[in-house]
Amino acid sequence: STTWGSISPGLSLDEELICSVCCEIFKDPVVLRCSHSFCRSCVQQYWEHRSSRECPLCRRRSSTGDPPPSLVLKNVVEMYLKKKSEARCSVHGEKLLLFCVKDQEPICLVCQTSRKHKNHQLCPVQEAAADMKTELKPIEEKLKKFSEAKKLYEETMKHIKNQAQHTEKLIKEEFEKLHQFLRDDEEARLAALREEEEQKSQRMKEKIENISKHISILSDRIRDIEEDLNNDDNKFLMDPEMLSGALIDVAKHLGSLSFRVWEKMLPIVTYSESPVTLDPNTAHPYLSVFDDLTCVRHTGVKQQLPDNTERFYPCVCVLGSEGFTSGKHSWEVEVGNKTDWDLGVMKESINRKWGITCSPKNGFWVVALRNGNKYRAAGVTDLTLEKKPQKIQVHLDYGSGEVSFFNPTDMSHIYTFKDTFTEKLFPYFSPCRNSEALKICPVKVSVTVNKM
Repeated sequence: STTWGSISPGLSLDEELICSVCCEIFKDPVVLRCSHSFCRSCVQQYWEHRSSRECPLCRRRSSTGDPPPSLVLKNVVEMYLKKKSEARCSVHGEKLLLFCVKDQEPICLVCQTSRKHKNHQLCPVQEAAADMKTELKPIEEKLKKFSEAKKLYEETMKHIKNQAQHTEKLIKEEFEKLHQFLRDDEEARLAALREEEEQKSQRMKEKIENISKHISILSDRIRDIEEDLNNDDNKFLMDPEMLSGALIDVAKHLGSLSFRVWEKMLPIVTYSESPVTLDPNTAHPYLSVFDDLTCVRHTGVKQQLPDNTERFYPCVCVLGSEGFTSGKHSWEVEVGNKTDWDLGVMKESINRKWGITCSPKNGFWVVALRNGNKYRAAGVTDLTLEKKPQKIQVHLDYGSGEVSFFNPTDMSHIYTFKDTFTEKLFPYFSPCRNSEALKICPVKVSVTVNKM
């Protein structure tokens, strides 16, 4: 340890600044009464294991448990560490102030006059560092974009897993209803079979008992058979007959079993079909698409959903799950007492990440309601309706290039767009920013059974 005031001439500065307890550069050095210096923590730990406070080197006792700091030594250590931290030339020991552009390495002032760097382009180290930072910036930005993309993909993967789990749950619930019905029906049919078996077995048992009695009587009366004949008791001589309907009615239990089970299932199966279903992957984060994919409403709460290319943002809308490139298609939407809504069709190629102006030239054929009483077509043509419709029917004739809107209550015509369609069109829905839902109306499917 160092005794400041006299530095040993045979020791280097590195050795003079080493604490003799921890054998490292001084940290928070203190000086004892004997003039020896140590790290504060080292001397305190040393004293903890001894009964008296003595110098680790000369064993001289210290009069205080909190030795004063060695400010001179502290300053020397700081200067030494600062100087040591500065980059220096490995050949000349000088500061690296220049940068050789050709060799791409920092050099000192002596190096610039050497043959190795003769006629090389040089610049200050700070200037070279600034140039490198400038070159590094686009790479860092690209790294940032890749990191953001990775995060987005991870969130999307998590959302896909949640979607799959939720959909699997709904599928299992639907099939469980059918399975439960089939289990109940199976149990009922087996119970009916067991009941019929028991009833008919009991009848046969009674018949067996009865005929056994008759056999006994016949045996007793063999002696008096002529008398029995005179009494016209012919029933004792008649052959026993098998009862009609004595056996299990197999045809009743198995005949057309699948059809009769299906027929009984008619009340529990909803025989209606939605002509259009919604695609939740296109819905704005503020929209909630119901599990049956026929209803959507604005929740007022932004959901944590992947920002996939199909999803609308910032436009508050959602598309049908199936697009059309030919044919005639029709669907009804219940708008109820909503004050704002948009309905119609949209072409597939629309950029869904921009603000939207609903007009045919932009790829939208839409009728809208605003403020509860202002009906418009394509956002600019005012419409006059005698009655406020509770439902809107949208009819697409792709081949004729027409999109028509009707009030299905009385089939009164609202508006028709005429255009030429060149790409896939999707049903378009926007419940706007009020919380009441838009609901696609189901189409009833009639089931006719022709009995032969």
